[in-house]
Amino acid sequence: MDNTRRRILWADDEIDMLRPHQMFLDERGYEVTPVSNGRDAIALVTPGAFDIVLLDEMMPGLDGLSTLAQIKAIDPNVPVIMITKNEEERLMDQALGRRIDEYLTKPVNPSQIFLACKKLLDSRQIRQNQAGENYSSRIAQIRDRLSGDTGWSDWLHIHRELCEWEVEIGRLGDRGLQQMLADQRRECNRAFARYVEQCYPQWVADEGESPPLSVDVVTEFVVPLLQQGRQVFFMVIDCLRLDHWLVMESVLAEYYTIRRAYHCSILPTATPYARNAIFSGLFPAQIAAKYGDIWQGAQSDDSSLNRFEHRFLDDQLRDSDAGLTGETHYVKVLDASEGQNLARRAGGMGRHPVVAVAYNFLDMLVHGRSQSELLKEIAPDERAFRSLVESWFAHSTLLEILRQVARTGAAVVLTTDHGSIRSSRATTVHGDRATSSNLRYKVGRNLRVDAKDAVLVRDPKRFGLPVAGLGANFAFAREDFFFVYPTNFNEYQRQYRDSFQHGGISLDEMVLPVAVMEPR
Repeated sequence: MDNTRRRILWADDEIDMLRPHQMFLDERGYEVTPVSNGRDAIALVTPGAFDIVLLDEMMPGLDGLSTLAQIKAIDPNVPVIMITKNEEERLMDQALGRRIDEYLTKPVNPSQIFLACKKLLDSRQIRQNQAGENYSSRIAQIRDRLSGDTGWSDWLHIHRELCEWEVEIGRLGDRGLQQMLADQRRECNRAFARYVEQCYPQWVADEGESPPLSVDVVTEFVVPLLQQGRQVFFMVIDCLRLDHWLVMESVLAEYYTIRRAYHCSILPTATPYARNAIFSGLFPAQIAAKYGDIWQGAQSDDSSLNRFEHRFLDDQLRDSDAGLTGETHYVKVLDASEGQNLARRAGGMGRHPVVAVAYNFLDMLVHGRSQSELLKEIAPDERAFRSLVESWFAHSTLLEILRQVARTGAAVVLTTDHGSIRSSRATTVHGDRATSSNLRYKVGRNLRVDAKDAVLVRDPKRFGLPVAGLGANFAFAREDFFFVYPTNFNEYQRQYRDSFQHGGISLDEMVLPVAVMEPR
């Protein structure tokens, strides 16, 4: 027997009349074993004996559904196609509930059988081949974009397309294509860093073409809904990458009609700066000027900088003429119990025109992975980390909160403050003892970095950043670099290489989703 031929077990009480179908399949590389009843089929089945089973639903003696149950008990992984004259929905539901992989209604022609078998047995390889061909043709087009005058809309298109490819190819598991994508992304991030370095001061000054920034999210996406008299749940998911959102979005499509938009994180792409910019509508330098007592008093502790988000949001909404008729509500979700509590209360919050939620789990997962060998083993790369996020979301309190909100009829604006990037290359930074400890950005006096690996900001005001004393600089890591001091360089490089970090300049950290969701 030719071991490359696919093996089909076909059970049908009229099997002799199906000889032309068997010959058709034989010519296309399938070896068919015909039987005329369910008991003979069961007798032949052993784990791995057949690649696929064709099963007539109406056979004398043991019917198709009973035969199916016993076949699946012997070989639960063998695909089964049920063929029947009965078009009742009840029967179809029963068959699908008992793990039928495909369902065909008689009369069937040989081509239908062949295509159904090919779909079940070869679809993955076909998708891999087509994905390889399609992506290879796109590489040259992306490189053409990079060689030209690339603006924000181009970068948005490039990043979105790369993320979509990463999700698709990640599911197919083609390692070769995944490496091609990784190389392409590194090339894009290199060019994107040059673009941001050149254009960011213009964005801060609101000159020329500028993307929606963190400071614009509330006025562009929340305020218009409030002006229409809608209640809005404004949800900021800390550290949500676009590729992570893509796998979450497909789950939420059952409950919401989703309009996806985008914004660009301010620098640094870190919670104390970017999330405050979202809630206040102000750049960090403007926050420091307007709320100097708060900002200066909290500088010694980054986490405390986010204690005033509710106040910032209320001030921004008041200044934006959103027409609020009640008090806003703010909640920060740091663990599952807080998420469960919010899910229980979501339906009774109709008196609040805005319910703002800062959901922190993903950021904690990112930082926890850096310190946990177990999490590193579970999620060694972007594909595995995306799968971990997908699995978490399917069982999370965040999904339950969104299900409950959908029942209230409120609109949801869901976004994030920044993404993250897997940092695989160390670069040296020089600074004094007061320099911040962050791995993707630094704040300190008289910083020195390698210009190929990082952007050094000598005039923080041009980047909308507060001046923290004479000689104070900011430095932002480019691409997938992370900062390491010269002392103990090798030890810190080993400890943090391949960790997911944020704060620097990359597509993954800066180009972010905004989902405006209407309950179905």
